[in-house]
Amino acid sequence: MTAKCIMVLGTSSGAGKSWITTALCRMYAQLGYKVAPFKAQNMSNNARVVGIGNQQGEIGSAQYFQALAANAEPIVQMNPVLLKPEADNKSQVILLGKVNQELSQVPWRERSEQVWPSIKSSLDWLIERNDIVVIEGAGSPAEINLMPSDIVNMRVARYVGARCVIVSDIDRGGAFAHLYGTWMLLGEENQSLISGFLLNKFRGDTNLLSPGPEKLRELCGVPVVAVVPMLPNHGLPEEDGVFDAHFIDRIHATFSIAIVVYPHISNLDEFQALKNISNINLIWVRGSSDIRDVDLIILPGSKHTSSDLDWLKKQNLDRYIFAHSSAGKSILGICGGLQMLGYLLEDPYCIDGAGEGIQLLPIKTCFEKDKLVKKSEIRFTSVPGLWKPLSFLNVSGYEIHHGKTEIMEIDKVSNAVIELLPNCAWINARGNVLGIYLHGLFENENVIQALFGSNFTHLHSIFDGLALHLQQSITVDPDYFETLIK
Repeated sequence: MTAKCIMVLGTSSGAGKSWITTALCRMYAQLGYKVAPFKAQNMSNNARVVGIGNQQGEIGSAQYFQALAANAEPIVQMNPVLLKPEADNKSQVILLGKVNQELSQVPWRERSEQVWPSIKSSLDWLIERNDIVVIEGAGSPAEINLMPSDIVNMRVARYVGARCVIVSDIDRGGAFAHLYGTWMLLGEENQSLISGFLLNKFRGDTNLLSPGPEKLRELCGVPVVAVVPMLPNHGLPEEDGVFDAHFIDRIHATFSIAIVVYPHISNLDEFQALKNISNINLIWVRGSSDIRDVDLIILPGSKHTSSDLDWLKKQNLDRYIFAHSSAGKSILGICGGLQMLGYLLEDPYCIDGAGEGIQLLPIKTCFEKDKLVKKSEIRFTSVPGLWKPLSFLNVSGYEIHHGKTEIMEIDKVSNAVIELLPNCAWINARGNVLGIYLHGLFENENVIQALFGSNFTHLHSIFDGLALHLQQSITVDPDYFETLIK
């Protein structure tokens, strides 16, 4: 079995490469092909846990969902290099699912040649075992300052002889110039691999586009193969998490949730299910000016807990969170958010940074040298207070963290905190402040039903909708994407 390779490139980040790739994975799977997604290098703090033999590792969330859309098991070969930003000039390097501390210290351009063998072998492995590999590029393939060290765009395309399409976000304006400029900067060798252009996020009458597509074809010899209408509520988590993180105010909402968006927020994609619920108002809190009276505050995961905790305090959000708790309202801390709810952060190995937490739960966290990465299946025992609906529910999710948390000695007599799940979940005696290491809580249908009484939107219906939306947007032969693999 030798796969045909289709590659989705973009004129910029946020053009829509990820969801187009997801839609193509679903479309080809519906046609009966064995399909796998691939992205050589992803930069994102949205990660998922997958198996590596008897162990477990991380890949970018986008490739995880693309694999599910393709009806394939997500594996590390689908995203061999994952960069998890920890600061403006620092990223943790995940190679084949595992943290590689040595590569994390290597400068960007020098790192490329060191990871290219793993990228090639991963891609070869997928090509040998599938009919089609749908490859996603990163950013723009025409960044001339990055071309010499490219390992994710045209170098990959040339290696496999991929049939490429370039996506542009027409809602931003300048789409024709973006497409033409990108094509021009690619050079002749790379231009020969470009089979089509896609105009994404279109609003209005497609007849008004003429003569743009025709003139673009005259200049490049490449057709505009699809004009994809804006699909703001497609239901798929955003690749970079906060591209569309605006307030979601619904007239008939019966519940309100505020999610604190600190600078190094991670795994924000796990809240997509909340965005899909019609009776929830969702507020993204980026500072004190965003504060509103809500039913639930969520402190999500963080790639750098100590610095995000400092940011939270400088915004005076710690006082707001403390007052919310004192009023008896619900708070949920997930992973890094759980650690912030405690009293102390200890960092003997210089992993993250030490500090004092918000002090709502008498627990402390020590950052250990090795990262815990695992899928988890848990069962809640009897849960007190406002989180009582979670009692005795079976829940699946995943854990990704360095920290190990325990109840502080001073509290072992007062019982102000209860360990609901060993090394995983803690709740205050009042029952309104819950901290948990498990990511993916809201991706469980029984949790959504228990907490909000709402219907759950299943991923497979979302994937089907994306594939149909793309198929209906094709402006040339309706079988265009199938002809690419012939």
